[in-house]
Amino acid sequence: MSAAIEILEIYLCPAHVYVGHHGREPGVEPMIRVEEAECVAEKGLVGDRYFGHRLDYKGQITFFSREVFDELAESIPVGEEAAPSSTRRNVIVRGVDLNALIGKAFGFGGLRFEGTEECRPCYWMNQAVGDGAEDRMQGHGGLRARILQGGILRPGTYPLEID
Repeated sequence: MSAAIEILEIYLCPAHVYVGHHGREPGVEPMIRVEEAECVAEKGLVGDRYFGHRLDYKGQITFFSREVFDELAESIPVGEEAAPSSTRRNVIVRGVDLNALIGKAFGFGGLRFEGTEECRPCYWMNQAVGDGAEDRMQGHGGLRARILQGGILRPGTYPLEID
């Protein structure tokens, strides 16, 4: 099966903002937009908070759909500062159903991934994006994936190969 995927934006964050902050205020470390990111097989994205997190980690890289964010922005009052990066996902894409990649190996631009599970939204989404975001994102929170074959990830449109 083949289709196309458009990589719109790439983000890294060197520190956790929500993990470990339950019952407290979130951290303030912003997502940093980068022009390219180094994907290392079985490790993650160089410079990201989950790089080398643990062996076989399911979320070495995360993807989020721009179309889902646009639908979200039409259905709830999205905060002034909210953007697709507010979801704290690494890669903002267009043109692909991310849920269809769960349990599948896929690749583009010389990189290979394994879709492991939905990036389930949590209660922090209501604060980061807008009231009601957690509920509206259920089933559409993005994709967590392992990196099978590394390389440099850059914005652009690529043929998507799905096994």
